[in-house]
Amino acid sequence: MKTSQKLKLLNVSEEDLKILNSPIGLKYLFLDKKVDIDKALRMSKYEIELKEFQAELIQLQNWVIKNGKKIVILFEGRDAAGKGGAIRRFTAHINPRHFRIVALPKPSDEEEGQWYFQRYVNQLPKPGEIVFFDRSWYNRAVVEPVNGFCTQQQYERFMGQVNEFERMISESDTYLIKFYFSITREEQVCRFKDIKSSPLKKWKMTRVDERAQELWDEYTKYKLKMFEHTNTEFSPWVVIEADRKTKARVEAIQYVLNNIPYKESK
Repeated sequence: MKTSQKLKLLNVSEEDLKILNSPIGLKYLFLDKKVDIDKALRMSKYEIELKEFQAELIQLQNWVIKNGKKIVILFEGRDAAGKGGAIRRFTAHINPRHFRIVALPKPSDEEEGQWYFQRYVNQLPKPGEIVFFDRSWYNRAVVEPVNGFCTQQQYERFMGQVNEFERMISESDTYLIKFYFSITREEQVCRFKDIKSSPLKKWKMTRVDERAQELWDEYTKYKLKMFEHTNTEFSPWVVIEADRKTKARVEAIQYVLNNIPYKESK
């Protein structure tokens, strides 16, 4: 049988066949007992594209370091939306001395008595640094009011101050990007099941996570309020459809590469 006929039977192009015959393609072809060509192709193309973007992230970071730039990237979204996994893909190959991942715990008694934004101000980047927030000050916009962790007065005070706070960040020569990773209710259920059944992942489940499905509509209500009030011209929300993790990760990295002018000074 001619090669063209084989390709037609497999429903793949010559380019796809080259990918499948590469080390990456062969890895995904034989990853499972049952060969799934479509899945192997999809995952191979994802890994190839991801590596290309990760190489570009190194160039972006070099520009940040050389020019003393500051970048803040927020990762928000429902529980199990894939925020942490996306951050790991962002940071996999860049210089660890020039970035930080910030995932703040519950405020201490001392922090409770401070201006709400103070502990986040303390985490903002110095020149030449990128800071990734795995959840951020927006806890007070959604998670805290939904779960009763703040008062109505504290919530309203936050909503009255957050836009000006972000304006000050932007005007201090800092690039601020706000991602919201959006998943469906059904996808969250699937991910929770996966987490609970995995001895390597089940530590991730918290009491807040356990109530996420029960409080789904409340989360939606406060999420929409957050978007309506804080989606500003100088600091817009970037919604990433995240039911497919691979697509979401690539889309987020691509957005950063497309919206920070690091290529101008290469």
